Amino acid sequence: MAGEGIIMASQQELRRLHVIRKVLEKVMGQIRAAEVLSLSIRQIRRIIQRVKLEGDGGVVHKSRGRPSNRRFSDGVKDRVIKVYREGYKGFGPTLAAEKLLEGHRIKVSDETLRKWLIGSGDWGRVRRRGVHRQWRERKEHYGEMVQMDGSHHDWLEGRGPSCVLMGYVDDATGRGFGRFYGYEGTVPAMDSFRGYIRRYGVPLSVYLDKHTTYKSTGEPTIEEQLEGVGPLSEFERALKELGVEVIHAHSPQAKGRIERFFGTLQDRLVKEMRLRNIQTIEEANGFLDEYLAQYNERFAVVPAGPGDLHRKIPPGLDLNQILCVKADRALRNDFTVAYQGKLYQIQDHIRASKVRVYERLDGSVSMMYKHRPLRFKEIALRPAREKKQSLNSRKKVSIPPPDHPWRSFKFGRARYEPRFPIQPSP
Repeated sequence: MAGEGIIMASQQELRRLHVIRKVLEKVMGQIRAAEVLSLSIRQIRRIIQRVKLEGDGGVVHKSRGRPSNRRFSDGVKDRVIKVYREGYKGFGPTLAAEKLLEGHRIKVSDETLRKWLIGSGDWGRVRRRGVHRQWRERKEHYGEMVQMDGSHHDWLEGRGPSCVLMGYVDDATGRGFGRFYGYEGTVPAMDSFRGYIRRYGVPLSVYLDKHTTYKSTGEPTIEEQLEGVGPLSEFERALKELGVEVIHAHSPQAKGRIERFFGTLQDRLVKEMRLRNIQTIEEANGFLDEYLAQYNERFAVVPAGPGDLHRKIPPGLDLNQILCVKADRALRNDFTVAYQGKLYQIQDHIRASKVRVYERLDGSVSMMYKHRPLRFKEIALRPAREKKQSLNSRKKVSIPPPDHPWRSFKFGRARYEPRFPIQPSP
């Protein structure tokens, strides 16, 4: 009996047992034992009485092996697992616990739910091991730097068209902003940036990757080489005109905050839109504004430095003339300009070899020459070009019929033999 009690006892209880033995041996007094064990003198006396009656097993707590008085019943556990399988399959324990409280008024901690789901096989532990990288401190001030990127993901889970989330995260506070688009390109980047600066203001710098939308891959011109600058993408050019510094990251890990922002949304936002049966990009954008307000209230942090470094949009500044695609096109002798497969007739009389074409985010087109707007109209019916036959075009091959004389022509010595041999005379 005594040996079994020692095996069942924990290290703390073994320590208590040693002290109690000293008390029984009258080496240590009960008051001193109470101080060492952080127990009251009355509790020490109770333990001594139990040891005298039960031996070493008297040290073991009486609640050991008994179910907790605060434990959930098996019926509650089965109900929670059933609700999880029917409506929240794939949800993480933390998010699932929040949804159980919001939608079903079932209050259960995320750790308890995690143990239940692991035990039922509905959730597994995920251990991620990656290359260790040095952590970069946040910027001190709000608006000092904004991380930007596009996230390609099955946001609507097949219920609607594929889309890309153009996301923004302030580096100092972690506040997020985003819009859904059908693709990642220059127009979505400019349109989402316009939405950001209209809501928060113009940041000092933007931190993004080397996607062709954000960094030009073209060769520098002679003028750019002489000036010591490289070619700019249309998005870089627009940010430069707004006075925003563009910083390119060399790896996805370098912009870890926007990546973690996307990771959270790919888990939580996708499931929220699933519960609301959102099927279009317009519905997704409408819900995203509501969701990000709650996200920022919950996850945003206080910046280390005071103040907001976002700059207000200057009054009178036409964003449509900056956040657009600009291209120089040749002015032909008949005062026409070709752009994106269309032909435009310039109605103003100017002497120029080139004009600048502005394609706005809404798809409209305008033209200017030396900051002077030009009048023009689209030529709907373009003159048809005369098709010229190519010199290298292959001639039609004529195949003779089966009874053509050419097929009876013989080659070699056979051609000199008579077709009908001469019969000797009788």
